[in-house]
Amino acid sequence: MERFLGKYAPYLYAVLRIVAGLMFAMHGTQKLFSWPVPGPPQLNSMLLAAGIIEFACGLLIAIGFLTSYAALIASGQMAVAFFYQHFPRGVLPIVNQGELAVLYCFLFIYMAAQGSGPWSVDALLRRGRPATL
Repeated sequence: MERFLGKYAPYLYAVLRIVAGLMFAMHGTQKLFSWPVPGPPQLNSMLLAAGIIEFACGLLIAIGFLTSYAALIASGQMAVAFFYQHFPRGVLPIVNQGELAVLYCFLFIYMAAQGSGPWSVDALLRRGRPATL
């Protein structure tokens, strides 16, 4: 099958990065600021750390600044979230309601390998310096 959207792949990746980053950041705003919906009534240290990581890494991923590092941290956090929160309720993500954690984990590990791509702060910064080998 021919890739009829292949020429748009870098831009579709940028849209995916922006949307995924903003959605991830909203998990952080829910925990930290009870926005857009109320978060947990009590934040223990693990939930506070999760909220900070989700908010900060989500924004960094969305704007495309240090995306590889932010996505690697976010991927690790989602792996921890799956095994800490979901896995004890069952092995399969469909059973333990861990699909979102698994999906974010693998999406962010791909982004860590792929980098920022177009429409990113990193791309803007690269334009201003000479190419290196």
